[in-house]
Amino acid sequence: MGQCCRCSCPWLTALWDRCFDKRRDVEPGGKSEPSKPETEDMDPVLNHTQPDPAAGAAGAVYTALWSFESREEHELSFQVGDRFRIVKSSGDWWTAEKIDSSGTVLDTGIVPYNYLEIEGDAVDSQPWFFGKLNRFESISHLMSAENSDGAFLVRLSESDNVGHVLSVKVNNRAKHFKIYKMDSGFFVDQSRCFPTLQKLIEYYQTHRLASVDRLGKPCIRKEPQPQDLSHTTVDEWELPKDDFTLEEQLGSGFFADVYRGKWKNRINVAIKILKNNASLNQREFHLEVQVLKRLRHRHLISLFAICTSSTPYYIITELMEKGNLLDFLRSTEGGALDLVSVIDMAAQVADGMSYLEEQNSIHRDLAARNVLVGEGYICKVADFGLARFIKEPIYISEEKKIPYKWTAPEAITHNRFSNKSDVWSFGILLYEIVTYGGNPYPGFTSSEAVRQITQYNYRMPAPPKCPRFVYEIMMSCWSTNPEDRPDFKRLKSDLENVNRYTELE
Repeated sequence: MGQCCRCSCPWLTALWDRCFDKRRDVEPGGKSEPSKPETEDMDPVLNHTQPDPAAGAAGAVYTALWSFESREEHELSFQVGDRFRIVKSSGDWWTAEKIDSSGTVLDTGIVPYNYLEIEGDAVDSQPWFFGKLNRFESISHLMSAENSDGAFLVRLSESDNVGHVLSVKVNNRAKHFKIYKMDSGFFVDQSRCFPTLQKLIEYYQTHRLASVDRLGKPCIRKEPQPQDLSHTTVDEWELPKDDFTLEEQLGSGFFADVYRGKWKNRINVAIKILKNNASLNQREFHLEVQVLKRLRHRHLISLFAICTSSTPYYIITELMEKGNLLDFLRSTEGGALDLVSVIDMAAQVADGMSYLEEQNSIHRDLAARNVLVGEGYICKVADFGLARFIKEPIYISEEKKIPYKWTAPEAITHNRFSNKSDVWSFGILLYEIVTYGGNPYPGFTSSEAVRQITQYNYRMPAPPKCPRFVYEIMMSCWSTNPEDRPDFKRLKSDLENVNRYTELE
């Protein structure tokens, strides 16, 4: 009966959904006051599915969204609007035929798949429709400096059964509204229904939507970056140093110095030059590279190449323009972000760490200094200098260079590292985030903090202005028993929902 009412009375949909206090991806429209988290157990929005970009069908026709200049032999250069017929889709680099308007083949070669979009129906062709996109990716697009307040996009949520979502930039943060679909049409505010998505968008470009004065211009898409320097470096990771040019130094640490650089004077990269090469265990180093090679995720730094033919050794990774998260939070730009925005950054870190957890890999040095920030406030976990791939749940290590204030008690006292010790460190990182780069255990030396934690079960009090929900997450990360701590999948979910509560509005 309930389902029948939902289908016959569209206005009941939002009310029905609000009866359940579960996690959600979006905010309801039509109300200016904050609301409780909404369920994701909702009706499908459209009988439309976005093709998986990594599984493009041979023969399908795609259009270039950005221009691309070939980097190696066999790659095709192309301009915005060029059309391609897919010959072979495999991984991040596809073989395609460049075609003209009549379908005549002009050239054949290799192209980066994420520069292309499949040709589709009327909705697909709208500049504001971004296809399947998660919340983090939508925020990254919207927060680009090119987009003004009111910039918007419509996306298909990656969360099951959520369907279409309208994401809008408002006061330098993103608002997300679920678009409901019933037989009578589409709506955000149940008091007004539209026959098509286009009509809905057109209406709210001239009328208010909850806290949004009106929709502005369609969001400008961020140009993607290939996950490799070229198609030839997907499997060939050892490259000559002569391919790279060092520019200004970005940082210096105990294990390495980091520089901005260029590959073949064209592609911006970060170059980590390792210190103490003579004492470096070659086998361990190459094992670490093997770990990095296979770890690919939107919130992990991508390894491009290594240079080990001579010392000092180079590790080449993608370049993140805003530097490390700790320095960013302490900067004028970082300090101007509201709490919702920085909690979103914490959720991104949890997303990357959840992937590491699924891969049975531990980080062992998770901290704000080891998270990098890019344009649109995209965050990626970096610095796997202490990472180890493990097959057993717990790896016993002899390593003594431990960042004590970030390290779980069992790792300090018994050298016992696991994904759960990473969770403890994440709680400290969360403290750094909500204090905008504050030092953990203020007033304590490292040895004093260790003694207070291990002997007296001390935990830091809630920072000033820290929402209760956020502090509860921190405390759950600091449970004495590692098994009582949440996993990163749970942390990601909790942090995605935290910013829906009234305290953060």
